[in-house]
Amino acid sequence: MNIISSFIDLVLHLDKHLVSLLNQVGALVTYAILFGVIFIETGLVIFPFLPGDSLLFAAGSLAALPNSPLNILILFILLGFAAVLGDSVNYAIGHSIGTRVYTDKIRFIKKEYIDRTHQFYEKHGGKTIFLARFIPIIRTFAPFVAGVGEMSYGKFFSYNVLGGITWTALFLFGGYFFGNLKFVQDNFSFVIIAIIVISFTPVAYEAVRARRDARASKPAPEESKNN
Repeated sequence: MNIISSFIDLVLHLDKHLVSLLNQVGALVTYAILFGVIFIETGLVIFPFLPGDSLLFAAGSLAALPNSPLNILILFILLGFAAVLGDSVNYAIGHSIGTRVYTDKIRFIKKEYIDRTHQFYEKHGGKTIFLARFIPIIRTFAPFVAGVGEMSYGKFFSYNVLGGITWTALFLFGGYFFGNLKFVQDNFSFVIIAIIVISFTPVAYEAVRARRDARASKPAPEESKNN
């Protein structure tokens, strides 16, 4: 329970924790840690819960502070590369495992998330790689499922680069230009909550719709009895 509460505190107060981290370890190590978190969230399918959107926004707002040792352009290049590289590694892992992910029980990989991402693919096709960047959990599993489904790497890579750059730019520069407004500074935790809620809305919508469709496809009790 302490781990969960600590994680929630970390996410809701990312701005303060990043400032503390920067003061303790300096800019170079902070760059490396930010790179690592973005790479791990997008590159390792067992870490779908890392706060990529919020972290990018908080890093952008920190770079906008007067005399900040973090440079927004370096952050953009570094974290954009981390996002693209992470998806590429995730694709390679999925490609190496193949369809066994649907038939074998693989430790640390939730089949529920795989199935949900597969449904997202059924609806959006190759564009899933781009769209998934903006949806937590789906973002982590989309390149993995693309590798499992043997999407051509050329097609995957184009969506990967476009999605990675767009996602990084949107949240990083969003934090840079809006993160230091007085209203945002005074209500940073609520802004982070808003980002999380908005990000998870498509996931919730798809889950509700899938449950509704499943209920609709079940035969009525009388029909089942007659059959």
